[in-house]
Amino acid sequence: MSLIPVGVLGTGKHVPERVLTNFDLEKIVDTNDEWIRTRTGIRERRIASAEEAASDLAFPAAEQALKNAGITAADLDLIIVATVTPDMAFPSTACILQERLGAKKAAAFDLMAACSGFIYGLANATNFITLGTYKYALIIGVEVLSKITDYTDRNTCILFGDGAGAVVIGAVPEGRGFKSFEIGADGTGGPLLKLHAGGSRCPSSAETIAQKQHYMYMAGAEVFKFAVRIMGNAAEEALRKAGLVKEDIDLLIPHQANIRIINSALHKLNVPEDKCIINLDRYGNVGAASIPMALAEAAESGRLSPGDRIVMVGFGAGLTWGASVLVW
Repeated sequence: MSLIPVGVLGTGKHVPERVLTNFDLEKIVDTNDEWIRTRTGIRERRIASAEEAASDLAFPAAEQALKNAGITAADLDLIIVATVTPDMAFPSTACILQERLGAKKAAAFDLMAACSGFIYGLANATNFITLGTYKYALIIGVEVLSKITDYTDRNTCILFGDGAGAVVIGAVPEGRGFKSFEIGADGTGGPLLKLHAGGSRCPSSAETIAQKQHYMYMAGAEVFKFAVRIMGNAAEEALRKAGLVKEDIDLLIPHQANIRIINSALHKLNVPEDKCIINLDRYGNVGAASIPMALAEAAESGRLSPGDRIVMVGFGAGLTWGASVLVW
């Protein structure tokens, strides 16, 4: 049985209208623009309105990806939404989106691997298509992290924003498409980045709300150490699986968490900054949405040419990681 080469047919992205700058944060917590920029690289981030949920951000990104792919929602066989901020616990945001798009024949489910979720979703969907089970899949990374951010905690509130990125994948010409995936997890790091309450371990109550357990907790220094190590390692392993070396990278699209983490990956992979997509200065850390948003921006701006070898790599809560090599 010959395997079908699978690649990206269309991309899309969407962000909320509201901009929250570092100067705005100066009025909320004890911080300042210079401190934030030098330590994170972030100048501003987008924040959803009180009425906007994950599916509201995902919908326009999905429509744009479908349009750019030249197909309709009715053609979709599968929808995967990668998020840690779904509209609700169930039904899945993917099912909500399926109905809204009119993708009547598509299977749909959410995937939770935090900021690595988009790469996890790509790996899952690619397997369905390469074996001929499905023809077209829509993978969306979307986060509304402002809803679970404590804006009295200056260590975390400066980092996160909201947005959505989407891709449609399907069959591509021989030689193009996804060449490898490297996904993994280390559950011993789970306590380092978590949302403590709201699940079956610690159901919602007046006490959990009073104790702010519905906001993200992050042990920043430990997560930073993990990220610096895993970003380069995961990218190198994905390259090895694809039969390529660091010098073959035409474009690096890293998870947009922190400029120092990105610079560390650039150094380890020996990739110059002009071969890297960096947009965290405008959006901050958008979780599972950051890589597909950056990929969509690269496509929109003409940064991608047929045959370009792209490495996408990220890390997230779990702790998880994911990397992929894609020939455009």
